[in-house]
Parts: sequence; structure tokens; C-alpha cells
Amino acid sequence: MKKTILVIGGSGQISSEVISVLKAAGYPVRTTSSQASRAGIKDGVETVHVDVTTGQGLKEAFAGAARVFLMAPGGHANQFEILAPLIREAKAQNLEKVVLMTAMGVDAVETSPYRRAEIELEKSGLDYVIVRPNWFLQNFHTFWIHGIKTQSKILLPAGDAKTSFVDSRDVGEVIAKVLIDDSIKNQALDLSGPESIDHHEVAAAISKESGKKVIYEEITPETLKQGLVGAGLSRDYAEFLLAILGALKAGYNARLTPTLRELLKREPRSVRDYVRDYRSSFV
Repeated sequence: MKKTILVIGGSGQISSEVISVLKAAGYPVRTTSSQASRAGIKDGVETVHVDVTTGQGLKEAFAGAARVFLMAPGGHANQFEILAPLIREAKAQNLEKVVLMTAMGVDAVETSPYRRAEIELEKSGLDYVIVRPNWFLQNFHTFWIHGIKTQSKILLPAGDAKTSFVDSRDVGEVIAKVLIDDSIKNQALDLSGPESIDHHEVAAAISKESGKKVIYEEITPETLKQGLVGAGLSRDYAEFLLAILGALKAGYNARLTPTLRELLKREPRSVRDYVRDYRSSFV
């Protein structure tokens, strides 16, 4: 009999993909929500109300689960404060395996919040896999869509740096695979897409597939910060985004890895695949 797998934050784009793959493979799935109104069972998935900022509901969510996927919700600049209690609860309940998603490049600075969470897991004694994806293609129709919709522009302080953007659907599929594959453990996996391209090339792909002329225009970090804070993000989280965009601009996100291709036995989705699938978001 297959054992229950806990997926933190089931409404997010990564977690929802993980849940879909696990369900298709016949695994019982439990997930969490910060909204108490979502607690219950729907479409065969149990949802438990959890507040990751206070720890409320953690023990109930972990009880009886064999494995868990952990990620920090957006909006929190200090991911260690969110993830460390989750890792410690997994250890307290002696889970079989923990899969943690951070981000490509976080291991470059040992004191960064994400890296501290990775170290907490590495030292826990639990079997684990750390998944470090590059920037998601899906950011273009979520975080950066306002400029595309209102000005037909991708507006970012990214220079002409290349990035090996990855599709979040591919990342979710990898996470589901490593959760259930006992041969993959105690390692970190850096995930990239199939090509390293700049934002001008992303704009050209959106233009070609959507029929709407879109260009990339570099803006200052301060301009983006004002926009992010004005949209409701905390100043700390806006500064965190600017810091990692600074690393992107410096060229640290251009690296290609074969990991996704090797694990899924197919080519990763390209920017053209992504725009074609999400065309309605851009027009």
C-alpha cells in the first residue's frame, strides 16, 4: 500500500503540479493551506490548515505522512525562519524522505537564508533531495505580466544577461519523481531549461507566439522596487528580489545543466513551448 505524501502549499504552481503527478501515480496526498476555509477533502486530496509563520497546524499536517515536499511561500525574505521548523518537524516524526526546493545558486553563500535551510536538512539525518531550479518561465505571465499587458514591455533590471529559464511544470514533475524514487537521495539537483537566453529573446518569443509586439526594456532596481512595494510586497521581500535579480544580471544564472533531461528522459520545455501553452495570458 502506498503511503501518504505531504505537499506543503498545494495551491502554488509547483505544488499543484507535484500533487497532480503524485495522484496520477496512485499516491495518497495531503497538502496544506494558509486559509482555514480550504481545510477538508476535495478531489481525493486532504487539505490541512497550516500557518507556516507560527507553526500552527504543523503536527497535524505531518502526522501519518511518510514523505514531504517543502518550499517557502512567496513574500518571505528570510526563508530559513519558515523552512527550519518544517525540517525539524519532519525529523521529529522521522519521515522517510524530505524534498526541499530552494533556488539555483543559493549554495554560493553559506549564510544566505535558503542555504541555511539546506544545511539544516543536510545535517538532519533524514534522507533528502534538494531541488534548485533556475528562474521560472511562468514569472512572465505572473510577476512580470503587468508591464507586458499595459506597455507591451518586459520591465526588469536584468541587463543583457542570459538565463537558462526553466518551466515550473518540469520542476514539479522532477520533484514528484524524486519524492517516490528511492534511488535518488542525499543530493542537490540544479535544474535549468534547454537553452540560455536573454530577456530580448524572451520578448521575441512572446511576440512571435502571441502576435502581440513585446520588447524588453531595462529599468533601474529602484524603479522595480517602487513598483513591487506599490503592488503590496514587503520592502524586505522586494529587496530580496532585487538582490537575486542582481545576480542574474551579473551572469550567474546562465548555466545549463543536464539534470532535468536525464531525470525525465525528454527535453525540457523551451520558452517557445511555454509561450505557446500560455498564449492567452499575453494577448
